[in-house]
Amino acid sequence: MSATPLLHLEDITKVYTMGDMEVHALRGVSLAIEEGEFVAIMGASGSGKSTFMNIIGCLDRPTTGRYRLAGEEVSQLDRNALAERRNQVLGFVFQNFNLLSRTSALENVELPLIYAGMSTRERHERALAALTRVGLGERSQHHPNQMSGGQQQRVAIARALVSNPKVILADEPTGNLDSVTSNEVMAIFQQLRSTGITIVLVTHEPDIASFAARVVVLKDGHLLSDHRQTPRSAEAQTVQLATGGAV
Repeated sequence: MSATPLLHLEDITKVYTMGDMEVHALRGVSLAIEEGEFVAIMGASGSGKSTFMNIIGCLDRPTTGRYRLAGEEVSQLDRNALAERRNQVLGFVFQNFNLLSRTSALENVELPLIYAGMSTRERHERALAALTRVGLGERSQHHPNQMSGGQQQRVAIARALVSNPKVILADEPTGNLDSVTSNEVMAIFQQLRSTGITIVLVTHEPDIASFAARVVVLKDGHLLSDHRQTPRSAEAQTVQLATGGAV
């Protein structure tokens, strides 16, 4: 374990004001995640897991509490500074892929680099390398409507990778995929984790959480449990799904 966690959240609260009402989405949650961990965050609807993920991803700020990202206190940074940290440290993968339908896989993956002001040649090279890393180098010119759901999610993962993030945040990344394709996506996350990338994944599915090495459960804005486990091998699960037998 490193002396300084990569993600360190201390006594995080989040209160939303709705008219005369206050909604307490998070109630004093503390969590430390080390570099290279694979953590699944679980919880029922209304548990606070989406709010927690937004704060981890610098998409929102806590009402109170401290959040240190890669050693830097980011809790109260302004929007521009938060956007800069997102581009420097974080990559995002979403349930609905969030791909532009009329652009190629390569162009979709290049988008974060365009915002960073990178040259066309370097963008192409890095985007193609990221697509190759997820097994889609030969489909770089295909559009999303020419791809399966699993392939579209791999494009989204390549887009998250192209900026060389320290952390990938995945919000229900298998929610629109069948079991076999979900397993293929989890195999990619496990492989990325083996290269040192930290993976934080929100899911409501215990089967998906079983691929992580650590499971954090939220309930009613509180951290209910935090335990480590031996992750299920995605490759072994592929055999089980294909044969119907025990792993």
